[in-house]
Amino acid sequence: MINPILYTFHLGNLQIPIRWYGLLIVTGAVAASFYAAWYVKRRGFNPDIVWDSLIWLLVSGILGARIWYVLNDIIGGNTRYLQNPAEIPQIWHGGLNILGGVVVAALVGWWYSKKYKIDFWLLADAAGPAMLLGQAIGRWGNFINQELYGQPTTLPWGIPIDAAHRIPPWTDLTAFPVATTRFHPTFAYEMIWNLVCWGIMVYLIIRLGKRLKPGYLMSFWLLASGIGRTWVEFFRPDQPRFLNTSVSTSMLISIGFALAGLIILLARSGKISIGFIPPAADDYTPSEAPSAQKKEAPSGKRRHPRRRE
Repeated sequence: MINPILYTFHLGNLQIPIRWYGLLIVTGAVAASFYAAWYVKRRGFNPDIVWDSLIWLLVSGILGARIWYVLNDIIGGNTRYLQNPAEIPQIWHGGLNILGGVVVAALVGWWYSKKYKIDFWLLADAAGPAMLLGQAIGRWGNFINQELYGQPTTLPWGIPIDAAHRIPPWTDLTAFPVATTRFHPTFAYEMIWNLVCWGIMVYLIIRLGKRLKPGYLMSFWLLASGIGRTWVEFFRPDQPRFLNTSVSTSMLISIGFALAGLIILLARSGKISIGFIPPAADDYTPSEAPSAQKKEAPSGKRRHPRRRE
């Protein structure tokens, strides 16, 4: 197995570890941001929209992901964060739940779009598929941390899990020997699903162009994310259950994501009427904010995107 600590800086008596988990999260965020900037530019807007909003969306997403992870852990009956609250901010030990991150980042994104006069649907359509890409990259951190695995399996792609990272009942090494027991790599299932769905969305962006109306990509992402996570939850016995049922709390939220995506798609396409989700226009609405203005270059010339000072 890979050591979770990539490198340790020594500054006198101070040791600063660089963890694979954190590095992969940052790598995923950077890749997602470049994709989002590509999408915004392709639709004719200034890609500074992405870079200007990045710190807000990234910080709020990580904060929301950590909050939901901790709450989900407490709902499942674990008292470690109640007994030792100092562990709550220690995300370098693992422990982010993308579902909470999406909710908080979406609220912050809505506020940001209103404050800086940016079309919310442009921001949402850029961020949705971007999150699929970023999350897929970050999932490798779960493999290195030996977390988010499923039940034992005899399938050829099963992975070993060290005794120190086992959860009950697989801590019984007599019944589940380390040398021969393999587990479902649920993080890999979600990673593959996310990459496939992201690839399909990129294909649709290139193939359909502006026929993809504002809000459609966000809807597709909610559907893809909700369906994929709901399916993966069947292989996640470590997740807290809702009211002692066989359904996990994360599964319920994932189903909610998928339903929200379907409702937004129907509303934006004019199939149903919802007051606060109007039918989609033919294109995004340009804003007066410098970083959101549409790029207008003279014929035969390319003009660099205007950067807000």
